[in-house]
Amino acid sequence: MDLKIFIDGDQGTTGLDLQNRLRGGEFRIHTLPANLRKDAAARRAALNECDIAILCLPDAAARDAVAMIENPSVRVIDASSAHRTSPGWVYGLPELDARQGERIASAARVTNPGCYPTAAVALLRPLTDAGLLPADYPLVIHAVSGYSGQGRAGAEAHEAGAAAHSLKVYGLALEHKHVAEMEAYAGLTARPIFVPAYGSYRQGIVLTIGLHARMLPSDVSGMRIHECLAQRYRDAAHVHVLPMSPAVPMTELDPQVHNGSNDMSLAVACNERTGQIVLGAVLDNLGKGAAGAAVQNLRLMASASGRGRCSQQRRTCPFAIEPASEHPQ
Repeated sequence: MDLKIFIDGDQGTTGLDLQNRLRGGEFRIHTLPANLRKDAAARRAALNECDIAILCLPDAAARDAVAMIENPSVRVIDASSAHRTSPGWVYGLPELDARQGERIASAARVTNPGCYPTAAVALLRPLTDAGLLPADYPLVIHAVSGYSGQGRAGAEAHEAGAAAHSLKVYGLALEHKHVAEMEAYAGLTARPIFVPAYGSYRQGIVLTIGLHARMLPSDVSGMRIHECLAQRYRDAAHVHVLPMSPAVPMTELDPQVHNGSNDMSLAVACNERTGQIVLGAVLDNLGKGAAGAAVQNLRLMASASGRGRCSQQRRTCPFAIEPASEHPQ
């Protein structure tokens, strides 16, 4: 597509993976050369000369980048957590509901979901929508991510042996920035407890949520929850609900099974004798949890831009933006 895409923050973990995923040539990808990456004037020019800007930046830098954009035609995908619950931003999880893909396609500002919330919201939102899970249920969400979730510096430190660990639980101040996002988009009215961890493998997330049948509506079972999820995602290209069979109960989940893809698997395990249910999700924290999701949203937005441009060309396009400086990849 003849759209100019500028990646601001192209050398971070998400930015690098994003470029790898876009090497097929369907978009014109532009970044700044090394000596201009932190040059405010160069960034401002690049941000205002593109069709879609993808921000792979820390939160404060992402807010600064958005403030630099003066061209009303520039659309934004923000991969940081700076705007996840901000008014005027569309949540970039196309599978959120039946119309979310359309909202993303037509949006000027899209905020990419966090890696952990992608899993939690995908599991919980269909259940709260269907009334199978009370919105005030006292949820405890546990997740383990590969060490690349620490960012480029953290990943390099781990691989160099400077910060090696088998498993590191963190976020025990219970103020993790992803919790507000989970609460908002999962349809919850009570703040969940979220306990994240980093494993000693590079990438991939496994997230689990335990439920007690006695605290659910009387007609809710593990099988009914599974049916709800299967129905919700029956047409989703990137979300798969694993089969559930009493004859072959699920015994394990591999956090690395979707590495390198934009896919996510959801699972339901239950024990009728104990009245316990466990919801599980597996995804690549660099894929569906970051760069893969950004590419999915970019394609949705580009399809809308293409339709708009065709219509605009029939009316004669009033202006065209010529790039002031380019750094082809």
